[in-house]
Amino acid sequence: MTEQCILVVEDEAAIRDMLNFTLTAAHFKVIEAPNAEQGWKLLLEQQPDCVLLDWMLPGVSGVSLAQRIRQNEQTAATPIIMLTARGEENDQVQGFESGADDYVVKPFSPRALVARVQALLRRQAPDKMASDQVRVGELKLDLSSYRFTVSDREVKLGPTEFKLMHFFMTHANRVYTRVQLLDQVWGENVVVEERTVDVHIRRLRKLLEPVGASEVIQTVRGAGYRFSVD
Repeated sequence: MTEQCILVVEDEAAIRDMLNFTLTAAHFKVIEAPNAEQGWKLLLEQQPDCVLLDWMLPGVSGVSLAQRIRQNEQTAATPIIMLTARGEENDQVQGFESGADDYVVKPFSPRALVARVQALLRRQAPDKMASDQVRVGELKLDLSSYRFTVSDREVKLGPTEFKLMHFFMTHANRVYTRVQLLDQVWGENVVVEERTVDVHIRRLRKLLEPVGASEVIQTVRGAGYRFSVD
């Protein structure tokens, strides 16, 4: 199995050293950057499998870097875990809306962080999905090329939105609660707040708006969400 690479963007050397030791012990290759500028350079050069990104960086913030990662075609699908001391709900929502796939509040358990990295990489892996292509109406999801199109217009999705759309397209016309979506998309053993589902649904709808497809994901009041192209 090819060794997976993790980019750590963190300005505190002690935390970088701890993450390097922990992730290396878990058989990951680790590359490091003390700020967003160097992190962006390494991201383009090394194309890591996942980014651990500190929110409070000198100069350009982690939130701004996350947004840049999502807006660039080469890096848009890279999984991001935000590391921060800001644990308030509004901060977490801002982190997810900036493009993060997971959010870890400092101080954190190194072993728990490794488990979250592994879970995120499992969710992102296309070989866990049953078919190379899924089509529903004018929507097409291609797992081999990691592309999603609506009427042949490509929509750039982050890894969590990609997995969420795959689940919806293969389970159309049925209502799923937030808890069911967390279990199916994030995994039963991953501890994530239910509000996270709402954030990713909102982000997914925003990405679908320019191609006129945001209405395919419907909110069923008091129940959850349903995917329908009718």
